[in-house]
Amino acid sequence: MPRDVFASLAILALMHMTQPLTYDCPRAIGPMRIDGKLDEPAWQHAPWTSDFVDIEGAAKPAPRFRTRAKMLWDDEFLYIAAELEEPHIVATITQKNEVIFHDNDFEIFIDPDGDGLNYYEFEMNAFNTIWELTLPKPYKDGGKPISPSNLPGLKSAVSIDGTINDPRDTDRRWSLEVALPWKDLGAFNLNRASPPNVGDVWRINFSRVQWIYDIADGKYVRRDRKTNPEDNWVWSPQGVINMHVPERWGCLTFR
Repeated sequence: MPRDVFASLAILALMHMTQPLTYDCPRAIGPMRIDGKLDEPAWQHAPWTSDFVDIEGAAKPAPRFRTRAKMLWDDEFLYIAAELEEPHIVATITQKNEVIFHDNDFEIFIDPDGDGLNYYEFEMNAFNTIWELTLPKPYKDGGKPISPSNLPGLKSAVSIDGTINDPRDTDRRWSLEVALPWKDLGAFNLNRASPPNVGDVWRINFSRVQWIYDIADGKYVRRDRKTNPEDNWVWSPQGVINMHVPERWGCLTFR
């Protein structure tokens, strides 16, 4: 059997080991303030996702640090919040639309109509530096990213429970909030209402990229990627080390 055919069959077999996870997204019951702190009363009515797992699934070792997310919506925005436990919070990238996953980061992938085409990717680090891009189709199908592809009305914020870039202490976590405007998401949603109707189902997934750092001369030093590749922890496991398999993303139902 040709090598490329064998590889494709192996990917398909892994993908069918688990079913995409689901999330019922409630409407926000009050005003939202995007400051990264998750202290608005509305968030108390939004369930947490299950804890993130390795991108390949539960058969792989559990992540070293806990990650979870929750969602809300109203007439203007889809709200996404996440909490990332982290004993050493590190960030270096400050320029918008740089390649954020070279830092530890949090990533959002959205495909409103679920066709695996024209989907949106968002990445952010603990500095609240963001990167937005569009994939007309997945890389595995020859897709080339459109970067940047900014949502003009997007809002994001980070809250640090600890100190950033200070190896002298032990941190606890960083949390984040992102508000994605329906009027801008409509460009990715040609076959569905934006804002959605109650009962609509979108495809969505989240990823956390986590590097290993050492402390040298009072500074954080990231280990070499060739010998210490990044960890990829996700909400709905992909079955393969590749977030760009949109048919494996979770299902978001608006309630």
